Amino acid sequence: MKTFTIKFFIGAAVISMSATGCTDLLEEEPRAIYTPGYFQTERGVAGGLTSMYAHLRYIYGNAYYYNATLTGTDEVTYGRDADENFLAMDLSGRAALNANNSRADALWGAAFPNINTASGIIKNASASSTISPALIAEARFFRAFDYFMLVQTFGGVPLDLGSGELEFNTNAIRTSVRNTVPEVYTRAVFPDLLQAVTDLPANPRVVGGATKTLARLYLAKAYLTYAWWLENPNNIPTYPAAPRTDPDGHDARYYYQQAYDVATAGIDNPGPFRLQPTYYDVHVGTNDRNSEMLMFADHTESSELYNGGSISFGSGGAPDNFAGWMMTWNYTNIRSYTNADGTGGVNSVQREAAQALGRPWNRMAPTIGAVENTFADKTNDSRYDGTFTTTYRGNWPKAGVTNATLYNANNLPVRPGEAILTFLNTEPATAITYPTGTGASNVGAGTLPNRADYVISPRGISRIVYPGLWKLGPYRTDNGTGLGQPNAGSTRPFNVAKFSELYFVAAEAAVKGATTKSGQSARELINVIRARAGKWRFDNNGNVAKVQDNSAAMVAATPTTIDINYILAERSREYYAEGYRWFDLVRTQKWNELASTYRIGGTNYGDHTPQTVTRTIEPYHYLRPIPQFQMERLDVSPEVKATYQNPQYQ
Repeated sequence: MKTFTIKFFIGAAVISMSATGCTDLLEEEPRAIYTPGYFQTERGVAGGLTSMYAHLRYIYGNAYYYNATLTGTDEVTYGRDADENFLAMDLSGRAALNANNSRADALWGAAFPNINTASGIIKNASASSTISPALIAEARFFRAFDYFMLVQTFGGVPLDLGSGELEFNTNAIRTSVRNTVPEVYTRAVFPDLLQAVTDLPANPRVVGGATKTLARLYLAKAYLTYAWWLENPNNIPTYPAAPRTDPDGHDARYYYQQAYDVATAGIDNPGPFRLQPTYYDVHVGTNDRNSEMLMFADHTESSELYNGGSISFGSGGAPDNFAGWMMTWNYTNIRSYTNADGTGGVNSVQREAAQALGRPWNRMAPTIGAVENTFADKTNDSRYDGTFTTTYRGNWPKAGVTNATLYNANNLPVRPGEAILTFLNTEPATAITYPTGTGASNVGAGTLPNRADYVISPRGISRIVYPGLWKLGPYRTDNGTGLGQPNAGSTRPFNVAKFSELYFVAAEAAVKGATTKSGQSARELINVIRARAGKWRFDNNGNVAKVQDNSAAMVAATPTTIDINYILAERSREYYAEGYRWFDLVRTQKWNELASTYRIGGTNYGDHTPQTVTRTIEPYHYLRPIPQFQMERLDVSPEVKATYQNPQYQ
């Protein structure tokens, strides 16, 4: 029997890694070498599947890929400390996006080895009567998942990795031919997901494992995205060039209906999944891996082997989960004082491995529009409070500072746990007094009369000081009474797929003309999500329990007739900074309309004057460039290589 390392034209080897949280998978040994016969045993299939769950860590939680899904949208721009990877993605003239700096390469590099592993399982395990179709269906799901992510990002991609279309490749090759977008969908994505829906169980084999509901979500998303591609309302070019026609003879309306039908089937037949009672419950670290999560890239604080990286120091690279660092500004520069006369400076908010804090990198920042307009309702809607850290509280005793009281804004006393700096929900009636430069706060924050906390208003945020991202913040149980391990990658799972998105997919399909069922119109589906958003059980900003139900007000405020822009606004409120936005704007071809300008302050402390920035978003930007490493590994003529790259990135 032939033994080989799984390689092909991108020159990457598949290495099996254990998926934390999946008890059965933890027993599988890491492997770098496979044989075809290995995939004809249940143990071999389980080992291959382990690598599939683990490959998610190289995409989700990878901060550079995370940047590629958000920077340049209406949600996010670059932060003060951004390097070229972030500047280029913003498309605002700081750096040109190209095959070297587009960090969508993380997807390309992780997806194709995984696709090949999946093909190995599908081909070889199917030949064994002892392998459950449900196990093979997990491989089918992941092959479809990766192809779906690739085709959205790059356009048409290769279905033949060297041994034939969707065949298991056993030898490294340096040639490649890209298929068209319709071929990728109709030959790979749809067939695999349809079979996965049929063969996957309702209940996961292991914690976080693929299920019928997960497959339905991705099938519905794929139908929806392909329908938009067929419709092409803004005449966005595709590559490789192909007619916007379906090989099976269906039109966009057909696929919108399929998306609606599959999504509502997932809602009506949820298996063990359900919406969490409040938005806070979806994201609080104590409730990770909850019943709303259909799939996640898992991590753990209990073992470096199963975590996939150090649990005490972050490498700043995959497979660490370090995406949450990117929108964390350097709050550790905030200063309070040991004396009422403003002497004896102390860093009153220390770096801590706590969900509201974490490791500052300051590579990305929210736009003023996201804070002020997307989350306009911060009273009824809990999602702003459940997304951002808006209040930074004193934790200096954990760093060994023994003062029971420090002096803060207006030389007023503050105690541990009290607010040191607050990002206000709205512009105050009384003008904030901002300093020139860093001021007493050391970060350029302002004061309001009789308040002991420094303040910044929504229009005062900048590329250097802005609300942090609470929902992706670290959560550890091993901090004790100290600061814990704030420099480590997060040991929380990075959520990839949520049950809630079935409601959004069905609603979007309904807005696009799908025939709806009773009780599941676009407005009714969105109102399920909005009603949940109106329910509070905890106030992050106030750091206090808050049992309040504003669901009636939320539902009443929903327009009678909703359109695509409203769907997109709701998606941004629900999934802000989770990596959805670029795909949403590209799918609906609303990127230029919604993100061509944005406002934010500058890069210096004390700069609270909003600047309007213009982006140049060209039609060709709707596809990312094929990564440079792929182009360099192709052993083809210059003419062929030139046609492989997406146009205008050559």
